[in-house]
Amino acid sequence: MTTIVVGYVPKAEGRAALRRAAEEAELRDAKLVVVNSHRGGRSFDSDEAAASDAALTEVREQLDPTGVPYEVRQLVRGLDPAEDLVAVAEQVHAEFIVIGLRRRSPVGKLILGSNAQRVLLDAPCPVLAVKAEPELSEGEED
Repeated sequence: MTTIVVGYVPKAEGRAALRRAAEEAELRDAKLVVVNSHRGGRSFDSDEAAASDAALTEVREQLDPTGVPYEVRQLVRGLDPAEDLVAVAEQVHAEFIVIGLRRRSPVGKLILGSNAQRVLLDAPCPVLAVKAEPELSEGEED
């Protein structure tokens, strides 16, 4: 069975990456490894840990009905998210990595985003970058 690694953050870009990764895993009969990475250290307090646990509960609620085999890894070991994604992809011999991108300012577009850029350059496999859809405000409809 092949494996797809997806970087997840509880934001529009993370949700877009998770949706696409689940679709790809279903199409390819692949296992999904969801990576939620935090730098950790003194800045990762109990409130952040609780918020992170809630976000990972959302991941499970989204993936359970799909029937796609998955594993969730919450990493708090002081590495950049890009380093964690690349390391996990190497460890599981991933077929590819899925990351979400968000809209950036004109200056930000020049840089792309340090984590996304590092994943694209350092990954041991292809990387699928998914654009986040704009999220609706409360009261708005599709």
